Amino acid sequence: MTTARVVDLDLTGRTALVTGAGSGIGRACAERLAAAGAEVLAVDIDEHAAKEVATAIGGRAIAADLADLDAVDAFPAHVDVLVNNAGLQVVAPLPEFPTDRFALIQRVMVEAPFRLIRLVLPHMYDSGWGRIVNISSVHGVIASPYKAAYVTAKHGLEGLSKVTALEGAEHGVTANCVNPAFVRTPLVDKQIADQAAVNGIAEAEVVEKIMLKRAAIKKLIEPEQVAEMVAYLCSPPASFITGSSIIIDGGWTAH
Repeated sequence: MTTARVVDLDLTGRTALVTGAGSGIGRACAERLAAAGAEVLAVDIDEHAAKEVATAIGGRAIAADLADLDAVDAFPAHVDVLVNNAGLQVVAPLPEFPTDRFALIQRVMVEAPFRLIRLVLPHMYDSGWGRIVNISSVHGVIASPYKAAYVTAKHGLEGLSKVTALEGAEHGVTANCVNPAFVRTPLVDKQIADQAAVNGIAEAEVVEKIMLKRAAIKKLIEPEQVAEMVAYLCSPPASFITGSSIIIDGGWTAH
């Protein structure tokens, strides 16, 4: 009987850039990639959080607002693993949706990832290897009410990821989306009051009645579970996975 080989992720000598690395999914990804040997550039709008994470994992902190596209263009270009994770959420009905927040979300969650992909691809092409992982969402494949900007941005990120996969394939670069449902993060915590207001329910009911209503597994996802999928996409067994959207939603989209 043949015993299956377990391939450990070894990113020694690689540089990984993770946006939104100060907390939640981004922090978990930074920690996981650093544990695999990568030098991690931890990007966050919160300078203190970025430095805290970088210090903990032996990486480098970059304090930056991804809405400042000139700052994004000035990031280090010699990156082997790019994790586009940073995001924000606004919950409001379409007639009341703030136009400035809609534009901001597209800038941070679509244009900034585009700028970063454009920045790092030449190095990846030259080295013949690269991994781009875009943290999308279940909302990258389906919609929910009151999240016009977020759903639009995640759908845009899905398209960007697929084009990157097609162009990068001949250069040894893969690009994929990881699509979690609700993850136990500060971003989700901040939605609870907004969801309660627009749905007319108590905050204590939001997780059960809104966030987990359609899920078969009635639990929030942990950031480390998402990070482990990101790590797998950087491993040798995943070298043929590209242009994909890997859904981690507890059965939400099975309905």
